[in-house]
Amino acid sequence: MGSQRDYQRLEFLGDRVLGLVIAEWLHEASNASEGKLSQRLNALVSRETCAGVARTIGLPPHMRLGKQARDDGGAGSDNILGDVMEALIGAQFVERGYDGARTMVRKLWAAPMTAGAGQSKHPKAALQEWAAGNRRKPPEYAIVSRDGPDHAATFTVRVAVKNVGEAEARGSSKQEAETLAARAFMEQYG
Repeated sequence: MGSQRDYQRLEFLGDRVLGLVIAEWLHEASNASEGKLSQRLNALVSRETCAGVARTIGLPPHMRLGKQARDDGGAGSDNILGDVMEALIGAQFVERGYDGARTMVRKLWAAPMTAGAGQSKHPKAALQEWAAGNRRKPPEYAIVSRDGPDHAATFTVRVAVKNVGEAEARGSSKQEAETLAARAFMEQYG
């Protein structure tokens, strides 16, 4: 039957290769500021985008999943699909080098890149839209703590969507902490 193989090392490598290819591509294609480039990079390498690409190429039926993952609907999970997509990029890098991996990523990510993924949505707006689109109650933000002196306060904020989950983040203002919490929520559940 052969030995079991773990794709996590390839996933680790593929995540880094994907980030480099997309960063290079964005730098080449745009004169945007670092902040805008980072926003686009984060959207283009996100779990959701990786999973979307995996679905586009018909990856789910080709994944080997354990019984529990199959029973839990793992073939449709953004987390699993994103991880396997990154592992495929890692495998392409190992087999064909950077140029081969770069060619593959640019081909597979052409649609999200052209569609402008990450160009404009603020994390709080994206979370609000996600909740509405998934027939969930609007996200609720709560200050968990406020630390430090008034001139250098740090806020910890929790955002929750009922029956989905919650995420926390810290920031130098309430607004920054809310934004970071919304981003963390979307990365985990979106």
